[in-house]
Amino acid sequence: MPQANEAGEPSVLAAGCVLWRRSPVDGELEVCLVHRPKYDDWSHPKGKLKRGEAHLSGALREVEEETGHRAVAGARLPTVRYLANGRPKEVRYWAAEATTGVFTPNDEVDRILWLPPKAARNRLTQPRDRALIDALLRTLHLR
Repeated sequence: MPQANEAGEPSVLAAGCVLWRRSPVDGELEVCLVHRPKYDDWSHPKGKLKRGEAHLSGALREVEEETGHRAVAGARLPTVRYLANGRPKEVRYWAAEATTGVFTPNDEVDRILWLPPKAARNRLTQPRDRALIDALLRTLHLR
């Protein structure tokens, strides 16, 4: 259930994915991270839900908008809750395997990286995002 802050403002609802693929070079697991120039950070693709949008639909839409890749959703991952600009924010995540697509830089995301899980974990700006990689590995039975 969405939380509210002390002023009674409801949580900002968002959704995203820990996007993964098998490397085209060696077949090893790679995780996609996005760089947002507005915040100069590295994170998982995610974003606010549109009015009436289901969380999973929003998560897959955000993946495609931010990375240029379509994805097949897998297991539900932990929900992350934090304060953003003084308001509570709730982001629901899924594991998602990238299928087709090509990244094109835009104002919201200017770079993406496909990294092995350990390197991706180290590159993430927010410590709260690191546990999502661990959850992905458990979901894929790699840890």
